Amino acid sequence: MDNLFKKLKIKPKDIRLYENAFSHSSYVNEHKRKEDYERLEFLGDAVVDLVVADYLYSNLTVDEGNMTKFRASYVCENALFTYSTDLGLTEYMKLGHGEQNEEKRYTKAIVADIFEALLGAIYVDLGYATARRVALSIIVPYIEKKETFFSDYKSALQEAVQSHRKSVEYVLLNEEGPAHDKTFTFEVRVDGIKFGEGTAKSKKEAEQEAAKTALDKLVH
Repeated sequence: MDNLFKKLKIKPKDIRLYENAFSHSSYVNEHKRKEDYERLEFLGDAVVDLVVADYLYSNLTVDEGNMTKFRASYVCENALFTYSTDLGLTEYMKLGHGEQNEEKRYTKAIVADIFEALLGAIYVDLGYATARRVALSIIVPYIEKKETFFSDYKSALQEAVQSHRKSVEYVLLNEEGPAHDKTFTFEVRVDGIKFGEGTAKSKKEAEQEAAKTALDKLVH
């Protein structure tokens, strides 16, 4: 991992944290190790969320709704997968035989999780300031290039909750007006709990508005 540490410009104190960050539960079980990456991934998820939110607040003069959309884009699974892949993190991943095929292709979710686990390890080992510097050095170039990782609020909401294996459902609450000028109201439920509501002139737009409201709630 020395090459990775040089690339990130860090000097680790506790190498075991980074070994854990790259160890999937399947590998830990097969080799009877103590800890996989999941606790570090949980922590890293919060670090990445805060770093991106803080950067957007400090550098963009857009309203809350747009900041929510931007933030969701740069912390979603597609984004994390891209950061991880571009850094070459798959080279250091340790998985059990059941989680990889002969070509050593890993699932998108695992590759994305590894990035957050690495940031979690850096945070625990070297502190928030270093974790923030590393995260910004990786993520900001994508923001400056205006890289798009999702195309709508519904996609963003799905990305935001899927790591927790939660279901998302859109329910039509109301439909009113003449055929040529209808108004639709949709409710979005996450694991059966109402998270947002939206009204618009088409069903698709109403669902998007509901998803936007749900995203706003999720980041508070």
